[in-house]
Amino acid sequence: MEPTLSRLLVELVEKMGLVRRDMLQKKELEKYEARLARVEQKLSALADHISADDPHLAKQLRTAWQLPARSLAFRNADHQKELKKPDTVEDSD
Repeated sequence: MEPTLSRLLVELVEKMGLVRRDMLQKKELEKYEARLARVEQKLSALADHISADDPHLAKQLRTAWQLPARSLAFRNADHQKELKKPDTVEDSD
């Protein structure tokens, strides 16, 4: 899968996972429990399908849903590493 599409998909699932977590913390999950169960079922089917070609992405999607804050923290850490990488281009004058 294209890297940009993979990243956007993980970000979307993280946002959905964060909403689910907020609903759970605010004791509002009961109203939407059946809907969220169906979302989780579809997400699981998607991750199962993706795992044949990209097991790492499938794992990222599952983590983004089940542990969205952790997923976000790992993505932020990876982003910070990218920002801190020195340019490897050297002048050859």
